[in-house]
Amino acid sequence: MTLHASNFAPFPAGRPRRLRRDAFTRNLVRENALTAHDLIYPVFVLDGQRRCEAVASMPGVERLSLDLLLPVAEECVKLGIPVMALFPVVDGSLKTWDGKEATNPEGLVPRVVRELKKRFPELGVMTDVALDPFTTHGQDGLPDDNGYIMNDETVEVLVQQALCQAEAGVDIVAPSDMMDGRIGAIRKALEAKKLIHTRIMAYSAKYASAFYGPFRDAVGSSGNLGKADKKVYQMDPGNTDEALREVAMDIAEGADMVMVKPGMPYLDVVRRVKDEFRVPTFAYQVSGEYAMLKAAAQNGWLDHDAVMMESLLAFKRAGADGVLTYFSLDAARLLKQQQA
Repeated sequence: MTLHASNFAPFPAGRPRRLRRDAFTRNLVRENALTAHDLIYPVFVLDGQRRCEAVASMPGVERLSLDLLLPVAEECVKLGIPVMALFPVVDGSLKTWDGKEATNPEGLVPRVVRELKKRFPELGVMTDVALDPFTTHGQDGLPDDNGYIMNDETVEVLVQQALCQAEAGVDIVAPSDMMDGRIGAIRKALEAKKLIHTRIMAYSAKYASAFYGPFRDAVGSSGNLGKADKKVYQMDPGNTDEALREVAMDIAEGADMVMVKPGMPYLDVVRRVKDEFRVPTFAYQVSGEYAMLKAAAQNGWLDHDAVMMESLLAFKRAGADGVLTYFSLDAARLLKQQQA
């Protein structure tokens, strides 16, 4: 139904402020709410023991070795955060042109997945499927002699990477590379291996954004990427119809869930995707968004908790079923305090 002014009682019979008069009424009629179950916590994991490295461009975020990550996973379980998303920080000596370390069954990611699922079987674990943390050039795929990122050759490697992660026991593989056809190829390979329960969350509408800078610092790919960009495979920020085509293709190829990335600058895309497809839809509040809010709060320009919660609620209001955010722990702690 289209809403018009004639559908409602005119003033003074109609007074919208009546429903804002007190807290209990505002709580009663609130249209959208955020819970800990809406959060996915992205973490950066290192090899070794007792390693903790602060990410300078992301205040409060640290790269952690597995032994220090385990208590974080335990807190996620206690707070009701359903999923932890792993992003590896790979030693430079393991990076190659073809990113072959991404397919190593004894590599950092499979080892961390196995240990997390052993210790915390109730915690969902999600892994990134892309080559940029593993390549000497910092691209998500394999370049040809002219530097152009090859599609089909890259997909072959991504399939092996996804299988490696799935065989380690990961719950959700999340291809973030933006190669054409990779969802279908990964789904076919998972089915062939009888890995029928492995879910795919497709980075379906991932834009070539300037908001990724701190993340690339965190995983150590910014130095390798240098002055190059990813515009030949990530989406043009000016396009939204294209996002719907990408999402439609990924759903048809077997994606269980889809994602829009970045988050707040692309809430219109989240809304369009949800309205068009009515499938589980997620958004990634990326490193640059997090860093901006953190920096403003540290300078006293914004109220940290207030803008954190307002920004996360915006994703729900736009139609997202969940949010990948570095604020997950802070937000879940605050929600728990509010419920106490």
